[in-house]
Amino acid sequence: MEINLKRYQDTMETDPVNVRSGPVSLTKLSYPLLRVVDLNVTIQHKHILKNINLQIPEKSITCIIGPSGCGKTTLLRSLNRLHDDNADITISGSVMVDNEDIYGKNVEVTHIRKKMGLLAQRPTVLPMSIFENVAYGPRIHGTRNRRKLYVIVKNQLEAVGLWEEVKDRLKTPAIKLSIGQQQRLCLARGLAVHPEIILGDEATSALDPIATTKIEQLFLTLRKEYSIVLVTHTLRQARRIADYVAFMYMGELIEFGSANDIFSNPQHQLTKDYISGSFS
Repeated sequence: MEINLKRYQDTMETDPVNVRSGPVSLTKLSYPLLRVVDLNVTIQHKHILKNINLQIPEKSITCIIGPSGCGKTTLLRSLNRLHDDNADITISGSVMVDNEDIYGKNVEVTHIRKKMGLLAQRPTVLPMSIFENVAYGPRIHGTRNRRKLYVIVKNQLEAVGLWEEVKDRLKTPAIKLSIGQQQRLCLARGLAVHPEIILGDEATSALDPIATTKIEQLFLTLRKEYSIVLVTHTLRQARRIADYVAFMYMGELIEFGSANDIFSNPQHQLTKDYISGSFS
């Protein structure tokens, strides 16, 4: 079944109830560690994100869903200032982490990024050993003692279920690991600097079903200590692991709420049609 996109565009322009026009109420949610306020992103004169207002609850998994090209990845990258090197981007609005605006004039970017671990679509291991991949972040932030680094590496590899698989080959180049193992290594590397938030951009899209299951199980365990924000094209994945869901369409946040509410009783027709598979 094909969706009539023009019909939806006309509806969204004339019927304001189809799009939330302010921060989603968190009356029933936990403390919002991360808040997006009136965020607009323009890339090469194209308005990609339009007045995004979103509050991410603490210690939970929030999945961002929506059709291709709706702005999901642009939003995720905006949460960590990963657009900074692109001169063709204009950003307005605020992204508040611990009540600090990461786009504030005097904000130190390294300090902000330390609060957020990032998993990309494909694992990006560093051209060094397994050990040094995990130790890299702590070294940058001042840890030099070899014994302390070993403890950090061991703890984080255990946290992602990789220690038993690699403990006898820590000096082996990380590139020799399987793709699934590399993605878990990247997660361990991110956790080694003690972030508050984990961001994932299609973090399992390059993995086989077994590796995907392992990563999903890790997320479900890690949400006890971290706020996790994931972009996913897979509704089945969002159903399996999400506590909260944000649905985006054409650069706008259409609906946000608990996963149960979004999947069982969506309030907007666009959300209903997307979840039912009317378009993708």
